[in-house]
Order: sequence, then C-alpha cells, then structure tokens
Amino acid sequence: MKRTPQDDTRLLAVIVHSAFYVLLAASLLRFLLRHSESPRTPWVIALALTLAALYAMSELRHSSRPLWFILLVIAWAVLVILAPSFAWCAVPLVYTGLRILSERVAVSLVVVLTALVVLTQVKLAGWVDPNVLLAPPAVAAVTTALFVGMRRQAQRQAALIDDLVRTRKELAATERREGTLAERERLAMEIHDTLAQGLSSQRMLLQAADLVWDTDPELAHTHLRSAAAIADRDLTEARRFVHDLAPADLAASGSLPAALTAIAQRATTDTLTVRCHIEGMPGPLPQRTEATLLRIAQGALANVGEHAAATTATITLTSLDDQIVLDVADDGRGFDPEAQAADPQRHRGHGLPAIRARVRQLGGTCTIESASGDGTVLSAAIPLAPGAPFADDATADQ
Repeated sequence: MKRTPQDDTRLLAVIVHSAFYVLLAASLLRFLLRHSESPRTPWVIALALTLAALYAMSELRHSSRPLWFILLVIAWAVLVILAPSFAWCAVPLVYTGLRILSERVAVSLVVVLTALVVLTQVKLAGWVDPNVLLAPPAVAAVTTALFVGMRRQAQRQAALIDDLVRTRKELAATERREGTLAERERLAMEIHDTLAQGLSSQRMLLQAADLVWDTDPELAHTHLRSAAAIADRDLTEARRFVHDLAPADLAASGSLPAALTAIAQRATTDTLTVRCHIEGMPGPLPQRTEATLLRIAQGALANVGEHAAATTATITLTSLDDQIVLDVADDGRGFDPEAQAADPQRHRGHGLPAIRARVRQLGGTCTIESASGDGTVLSAAIPLAPGAPFADDATADQ
C-alpha cells in the first residue's frame, strides 16, 4: 500500500512523542537514583507527572495549542531548574514548538530553551565545559535549520501542487470551451449544407408553384413534387445528422464518386447543367474525408445556384499520390474573393466560411479563383496518409 504524507506525519509524531516520554522517564529515574532523599523529590515527581499529563494533551484544537504549549514550557522550565537532568526533554519540545508555532516565535523559543539548557548543564557540571557550552546550541541550530527548511520546502510544494491543480482546471475548462465552439461550428456547417439549403430550395419551388398555379397547373404540381422530394431527402439527412451518421448520399451510393454524381444530377435544372468528372478513381478514403468532400460540393453548388447565375457547373474529383482534390467550377457572374475574405460580414451567406473551415479541420487548403463576369473555380485539397491505395490513372466521366 502506498504511503501518504499524512501517514509519514503521523509516524514522525509517534516517534517524537515516544522519545519525549522515554527521556522524561529516564530523567526522573536518574533523579530518583541520585537524589531520592532530597526534599525536592516530591516536587520533581509532581512536576514530572504534570509535564507528562500536559504533553498528553498535544492533540488539542488548533486555537488552544499556544496556551497549552506555554504551560508545557513553564512546567518543563521549573522542572529543569529543580533537576537539570530533565533538560534532555527540550529536544521533543523544540520539535513541537517548531511544528505548531509561527516560524519567528518558534525560533525565539528555541533560543530561550537552548539558553536554559546550557545554563543548567553548566551549573550541573560545576564549570564552564566547552562541550556543554557549545554542543546544545549547535544541535538546536541544526535541528531548527532542518525543520524550517523542510517546512518551507513542503509549503513550496503545496503551492506548486495548488498551481498545477488550478492550471489543470483552467486547461480542462478551456478544452471544454474549445470543444463546445468546435461542435457549434460543426453543427452550423451541417445545418447550412443540409437543412438550410433544402429549405431554400423548397421556398423557391413553392414560390414558383404559386406563380404558375393558375396559368400552368401541371408545372405547379411538378414544383410541388420537387419540393416534397427535397423535404423527404432533408428529413433523411436530419435523422442521419442526429445520429451522427454519414451523409445520406454517401450511404445510398456507397462511394464518393457515385455520391458526387448523384448531387450533380440533382442540382441540374432547366437553367443550370451540372457535370461530374472523376480523374483517377480513389481507393477507400476515411469516412470523415468523404463526408467533408461531399459537403463541400453541396455547399459550392448551393452557392452557384443561389448567387452565380451560371448556366453550367463542373465537379472534378482528382486523386493524386498524396492528396485528393475537389474542384467546383461555374461560368457565372463571379465575384471578388479578396474582398469577401477581407470583410466577410458584408457578404451574406455561411457557405464559403463553412467550406474553408471544413478543409482546415482536415489539414487541407482551399483556394478560390474568380473575377467579375469570368465565373468561379473553388478548389479544396485534402492530404492523404502516405501509401493510400488508388486505382490506375484512368479517367471516368459521369
């Protein structure tokens, strides 16, 4: 079983307490053997018992300890004056004082106790013995220095542990906050690329149906059926989104090229033709990479349909040795990418920031080439792990 600092403290206290009573008993026994007939004997015995009783009360409440220790020292001092051999009990008393008193008060007490020990021992020896005169101060100085040094080190370690605990809590809070923000960004991108785009398409179809409801009921019903189909698809996406599953197009088609072809066909309208071009059939890709590329294509096509006023758009998926590249090009009105990146608040929409964030999360790069009247090309390059398998460089048009 691993020992704790509290266990070590309790063991040290037991050793010091035992040493005190052994020294007290030895001093009393020595006095009785040499001075049993002395008139001071009853007082010495009474004071020794009082000192033992007082020391037994060492586990008093913290607020009562200073008064208890003063009484303990007074009883010991009187006893040493009557019987100098009890001076040896000063060692446990020094430890106790250093442990329960402030550092300045404890050091002052050590000086007083040491001086009393030296005086009584010189008196007992009958002459100024250099050993008696210098040994007790040296022992007291070493003991005090060791104890004070250990206590300061323990305080520094406790402060360091507190700092580490506080830093760990702050780090955990930061990680939770960053995780929340990342999840919020992911939710925003998923909602934008699925539900928001679907609702926008449904709104346009319903508005178109309302405009031709009286003049062309058949076309109006066609718009309504298209809106219903989009609603069904978005409902499927929402359910898969809630359960954190792969996009419905990927699940239905089974491969990224097939899923890109499906969304290209779905994005094709009377005014916009969308083609899908695959260069170098990709081998198995991580599910997150496939989902990201599909969402990028969906977001880019949504921007083309809503903002570009284009007649044609092309999705190109290119498999290279170390990366896979998705390009979405259109022949629409174009825009100024630098102005959009410099002040995104003035440009409506969440599409391009979401695409950039998706690519960045996978360590890829996103570039946009566009100019007014010259269309737009969006390119997203996602790095792949070394040695990822690919098919031959055959080209497949779909």
